[in-house]
Amino acid sequence: MLQDSSIQKSLDQYIKRRIQEIPSEIKQTFPNVKKIWKCDNELDFLYGYYVGKIEEGSLRYLLKATRASAGGFIDTFEIRGIIEMQKEELQQAIKEGLLVK
Repeated sequence: MLQDSSIQKSLDQYIKRRIQEIPSEIKQTFPNVKKIWKCDNELDFLYGYYVGKIEEGSLRYLLKATRASAGGFIDTFEIRGIIEMQKEELQQAIKEGLLVK
């Protein structure tokens, strides 16, 4: 999928920027995750939520960057793999957002 190293690098930078925005997003968007969403584990809930949001944004970003159609060119599992490589940073950003309250 990502044979072009400049696109790969650009996607990595996009994902890192999104992760940096998470603590402030959590403070604004999820003031009380346990009460509103009725979840037992805030970290797991928000991790799944943000993986999905970043994956969706990455797909849109790649479609714009490559001017391609979604038909077979972009593998969402590869995007998920790239996001999962940043797992620790993503979890840390979520923890920071939960503490900022």
